[in-house]
Amino acid sequence: MLAFSKMHGIGNDFIVLDRRASNGADLEAAWIRRLADRHTGIGCDQLLSIEMASTPGAAFAYGIWNQDGSPARQCGNGVRCVVAWLARAGLIGPGALRLQSPSGLVDCELLDSGWVRVAMAVPDFNPAALPFIAEAEASSYPLRVEGEDIDITVVSIGNPHAVVRVDAVARAPVQRLGALIEAHPRFPERVNVGFVEIVSPEQLFLRVFERGVGETLACGTGACAAAVVGMRLGVLDRRAWVRLPGGELLIEWPAPDQPVWMSGPAAFVFEGEFHEQ
Repeated sequence: MLAFSKMHGIGNDFIVLDRRASNGADLEAAWIRRLADRHTGIGCDQLLSIEMASTPGAAFAYGIWNQDGSPARQCGNGVRCVVAWLARAGLIGPGALRLQSPSGLVDCELLDSGWVRVAMAVPDFNPAALPFIAEAEASSYPLRVEGEDIDITVVSIGNPHAVVRVDAVARAPVQRLGALIEAHPRFPERVNVGFVEIVSPEQLFLRVFERGVGETLACGTGACAAAVVGMRLGVLDRRAWVRLPGGELLIEWPAPDQPVWMSGPAAFVFEGEFHEQ
């Protein structure tokens, strides 16, 4: 028997496990895939584990696994759910705290409104940070996909992202191009792919094909990646709303050498027990 919480951040859904007493025991990929299966398991985009921190200054730690059982480095919607889970468990109160993530320490704030504000990372546009195979850093790169050159921008927000600007996200070939770009040989460790429509200097529409998952209703790091790319190119203000199929996030990037901040909700769906067959 396994106790779990089901949560979501604007439609990006998670299985949350309390593993504070596990002493860091590994999770098997096949086992995660069984839990993540929407027909025979619980169903989720990612699995989150709440753990004891091993880094000084961190209140707690968390792990992230994709639907296919592969580990992930960061998840913006996931960290908001972790903060909400800790608050519901009575382990933290409103205000600031620091968490240990797979990609390093993360500063968070539980707001009085119930939203969670997170300092995701200082965006890194160096291709080696993703990694992405390129001769030198550039503002954009042509990527050859099925005989066609697609213009992309790459950035790491603690995990790798490729951003593709489109005229209308509703008509974007997210499933086809997302899968091809995710597994492109120039991304040796695969990549998350965001399709972006700039609406105004304060707003953009976004759909994301997540590495190891497929298209999701929302992606927090994808929202950060899309926004900072637009801010760097001068087509977005330093404070912008990202509208995803599942809802909206507020993204703020005060300056190039500072972290990008994401604010948004986190919700509980249900709690239960999983019994192995």
